[in-house]
Amino acid sequence: MLSRDGISGLVCLAISLWLLVLTWGLPPAVMVPIGPAFYPRIVLSILAILSVILLALDLRAAAQRRATGTTAIAAPVQPAPNYPLVLKTFIAFGLYIALLPELGFRIGTVLFVAALQVTLEWPRSTRRWALVAIVALATTLVCFYVFEDYLSVLLPRGRWSGM
Repeated sequence: MLSRDGISGLVCLAISLWLLVLTWGLPPAVMVPIGPAFYPRIVLSILAILSVILLALDLRAAAQRRATGTTAIAAPVQPAPNYPLVLKTFIAFGLYIALLPELGFRIGTVLFVAALQVTLEWPRSTRRWALVAIVALATTLVCFYVFEDYLSVLLPRGRWSGM
């Protein structure tokens, strides 16, 4: 008998395979070597692989339960919901979206990624603060160059900074 994880894996596998089949109906690229179906196929293939892994893990756990004679699935201990943290995260994201036209993608994203890291876990040492800065800068640079240079997507320039 499948648990919720197994059922979720099965549903995600079916949906990803169905959508993957539908990508074969997309028109081919005319001017560029990569067509409109390239990225959806990558994402849907990864989703299908992860779904199969989830399903396999659930089937293995079910087999272990049968072998040991255990019928009930032990409910994992759930931590209490942290609604203030969820609210802080939404506020940080809302500020990011609101300030993006003024600050621009580069400055706004560095500040957002750094603020989100600090919101999720306060750095307790100089080394952790340095890690926050490095992750914020690296995330912004990778996103900027992938979207601006590789995908040719124009990202917002800030009115205040021109960047």
